[in-house]
Amino acid sequence: MSSIDDQLRNSALDEIEKHQKEVNADPYRLKFHHMPPVGLMNDPNGLIEWKGEYHLFYQWMPFKTDHGEKFWGHYVSKDLVQWKHERIALTPSEWFDKDGCFSGSAIAYQDTLYLFYTGNVFNEQGKHEEYQCLATSTDGVHFEKKGPVAYVPAGYTSDFRDPKVWKSEEQWLMVVGAKNQSKQGKVLLFRSDNLMEWEFVGPIAGSYENKLGDFGYMWECPDVFKLEDKDILLVSPQGLQPDGMKYQNTYQSGYFAGQLFKDEPRLEHGEFKELDRGFEFYAPQTMLDEKERRILFGWMGVPDQYEQAHPTIANHWIHGLTIPRVLEWNGSQIIQKPVSELEEMRGNVLLHSEISISNDQKAIRGIEGRPIELNIEFDKLEDQFALEIFHYVSFSYKKSDNTLTLSRPHLEDKSQTEFRRTVIKDDLKELRLFIDTSSIEIFVNDGQEVFTSRIYPQLEDSDILFTSLGTSTFSVEQWKLNGYIYT
Repeated sequence: MSSIDDQLRNSALDEIEKHQKEVNADPYRLKFHHMPPVGLMNDPNGLIEWKGEYHLFYQWMPFKTDHGEKFWGHYVSKDLVQWKHERIALTPSEWFDKDGCFSGSAIAYQDTLYLFYTGNVFNEQGKHEEYQCLATSTDGVHFEKKGPVAYVPAGYTSDFRDPKVWKSEEQWLMVVGAKNQSKQGKVLLFRSDNLMEWEFVGPIAGSYENKLGDFGYMWECPDVFKLEDKDILLVSPQGLQPDGMKYQNTYQSGYFAGQLFKDEPRLEHGEFKELDRGFEFYAPQTMLDEKERRILFGWMGVPDQYEQAHPTIANHWIHGLTIPRVLEWNGSQIIQKPVSELEEMRGNVLLHSEISISNDQKAIRGIEGRPIELNIEFDKLEDQFALEIFHYVSFSYKKSDNTLTLSRPHLEDKSQTEFRRTVIKDDLKELRLFIDTSSIEIFVNDGQEVFTSRIYPQLEDSDILFTSLGTSTFSVEQWKLNGYIYT
């Protein structure tokens, strides 16, 4: 461990202590979502279950509520509800990562934990460089940096980051997000026999690959895995223009499903589908746990999307991560479900059956407040149904065209309302909402669609109002949630 590493760790701890009182007093601090202890949190990194513990690393800028020379923060849990905030995993302390330890992944091999990450550098001439780097650990807490192991191939720019590594048969594979010299976003495939020396194979997907055409200038945070008989590529393309209801955030996150031909290389895939329709969702990453579940965490934020308008900035912190979700393939698409362990957070339950509302808006006794989990099952929907939550956010359904709409005050101009919409295949049957102090995640029809957003209602607002045009008949179940337990 270098003296620079020691200095950076101590400086980060000093920053936590300096602002701890203000951070912890912020009423918008989340109860069951991970947050930074101070400063900015973004991408989830290095997701893995190893030796009976879930390891969740994350991008962290401790010294300001903006982006910069990132650290890797580190959470550990045995059950996805009780968490320990572990020692800082990586600091930007070496020549190959001095301007940021950017996003990456983790694998376990021969009793060792391997972290692959992007070293971000501006060299002495001010030229930008990015390297795929390796750090290892035998205890899961202390990491030894090994330096760069993969480099930018010919024909590509220094936008070359976010390695995801996995084993395929007897060979290790790595995908990296990239931009070529024609400003086309790509996902590049590398292979290795020893995890130290990586051979460039070629692009598996991207703009102008597999008959796709122009699809953005940079593809970030790729993740490749199998669901049933499908090879899935999760990716966050930058540079997509809004297209009707689609691609409304500054940058998007979603997936392609198909078949990976690793030796050609090529991913033969269908259309791109967004994973989440809300205002804040980006850079998701997955892991396969010991129960054979494909678990996803995402970042509840979007780069360059009015980040400095979040009110938590005043208390020296910003952003968080989604709840963990299990991904499944239903024969035609990915569905997302909250992990079952979250039920351990449930406290008192309140159940109302056979509620009927006709051309009216009303509250339902006891359905209010936060943090809560709210399940709604519909028996009948004639025309339109809506939830107004804390006089701040609205979620509505229009039966005539199966349109879902999420709206909230614009973060930069509260006199304006902003919207996110999508059309669902089937009628609305079920909603499952996880409402935290300053976030909401809405799972529609068993997770066929999800809306994730930050919300900043007035602290005294706790009402949830139900509205129906025509007649809506439904049951509603609410649990008060105790939240994560941190040690």
